Amino acid sequence: MDAQVATRPGDPALRHRVLVVDDHPMYRDGLTLTLAASPDFEPAGEAGDGETAIELATQTRPDIVLIDLRLPGLSGIEATRRIVAANPSILVVVVSMLDDEDSIFAAMRAGARGYLLKGADRDELLSALRAVVHGEVIFGAAIARRVMAFFAGQPPSAAAMAFPELTDRERDILERLARGDGNQAIAQWFGLSDKTVRNHVSSILNKLQVADRSAAIVRARDAGLGTL
Repeated sequence: MDAQVATRPGDPALRHRVLVVDDHPMYRDGLTLTLAASPDFEPAGEAGDGETAIELATQTRPDIVLIDLRLPGLSGIEATRRIVAANPSILVVVVSMLDDEDSIFAAMRAGARGYLLKGADRDELLSALRAVVHGEVIFGAAIARRVMAFFAGQPPSAAAMAFPELTDRERDILERLARGDGNQAIAQWFGLSDKTVRNHVSSILNKLQVADRSAAIVRARDAGLGTL
């Protein structure tokens, strides 16, 4: 595991502490230097994978976690979910190369308060962090366009309206089933074990009162899932 706790002298009342999570050391170093040079923020540490991110978030209690989605082992989405569940005061901001609607909304459902692309420059990054600290939910310019296009074309609550009996996690897994993913791919996407995914699939089949996953997929696609 790749972890480093960083400290910087200064008035903690004036500077917000940020934990940087990314599996590329050079990119982490760049973010850390940007934070260290800012009057508003200071680096609280670095992590190279999801499990270490959760551990450091618990140990150091940063104000913000900057996290990538593609991480070795536990995904950034699942790490975000666990960090926010354990420490609701921590603000999570995603910085990722992924700009598809599936990734964006999965991150927001997990509890992220912002989503930026890795191409964001220093000013955009720091402005986004300042806005999140003040209670806003922030999307980078490119992400905002994708979100607006999505809401202009499709009601966001279609899955919840179609399958109110399912939990949020079960709807997420049903969405992946509708996209043609197998259990192993779903487990990797959400950072779950194969057994946990099998249990969720069984629960979905039971709640939808269908005989097999093929029938569940038909129901899901009829409801508009898996079509983005």
